[in-house]
Amino acid sequence: MISTRWLAKRKPHWQRLEQLVYRSGRRGVAALDHDELQELGLLYRQTASDLATVREDITSRPFTSYLNQLLARAHNLIYMGRRPNWSGIVSFYANTYPCIFWEAFPLVLLSALVFAAGGIAGAVVTLRDPGFAHMIDTIEKREMWTHSILAVKPMAASGIMTNNIAVGFMMFAAGITAGLGTLWMLVTNGLLMGVLAVATARAGMALQLWDFVAAHGALELPAIFIAAGAGLEIARGLLFPGMMPRKESLRQAGSQGAKLLLGTIPLLVIAGVIEAFISPVKIPTPLKFLLSAVLFAALVLYLSSGMRKPAVQEY
Repeated sequence: MISTRWLAKRKPHWQRLEQLVYRSGRRGVAALDHDELQELGLLYRQTASDLATVREDITSRPFTSYLNQLLARAHNLIYMGRRPNWSGIVSFYANTYPCIFWEAFPLVLLSALVFAAGGIAGAVVTLRDPGFAHMIDTIEKREMWTHSILAVKPMAASGIMTNNIAVGFMMFAAGITAGLGTLWMLVTNGLLMGVLAVATARAGMALQLWDFVAAHGALELPAIFIAAGAGLEIARGLLFPGMMPRKESLRQAGSQGAKLLLGTIPLLVIAGVIEAFISPVKIPTPLKFLLSAVLFAALVLYLSSGMRKPAVQEY
């Protein structure tokens, strides 16, 4: 366990690094003189070493989050003069993003649980009152709503991607309502899923529903939970600033949440293509479930690569 003496010795160095980053303002490193630039580089390396030490102590999670965000700001300041390149984007998704995901995993898990609670509530209400699902005309007619997608696949793919990405961004932005907006969207979407599940089962169409949902849902649902987790990260920064001023805590949480949200865009694009071109097509159901399992396993394997990596982030 990290001693209070060690923390008392290191905190002034972290505060000095934060002062230099804050003083740089919009001018960047141009606002610092030669000695301060040297001090910035030294403090950056020392703080990165401190972060590695703090991460070894499970009781020091608040310090881990604080140092991780401080290092991210210092890194951006030091390297902001470099031109963005494709290798940087590849590095972000290949190496940095899985680490960001695991930092926010508790919030992503909470999002999934809230969605599941909404789904259970919707299922229970529909089981007790079958009339609750009578608004879904196509199910009453024993028809799936997916036939319309088959007629305009390319246009449907574009529309699905746009809609799903918009939902993700709305869940993220709703975090500013102290997370209430994000939680409400999770509950309502889960509620709809629960109603659909029970309504289609009563109509003898359960297999048709899951045949349609399975392939793209393996990526789309995790992406929605991650986007909601990004929104809850904003709420965390707003409600629990810790040692930082609330304004600075909110700014850093918003930055971290935005980076978490970035990882959902490729997932939602792929899910949109699958939903338009594969999900509504008459392919053997076992193959669709196999594709779903492969996609989800690949996603888990990719994200799990960040579990043991250092949390110093490069953007």
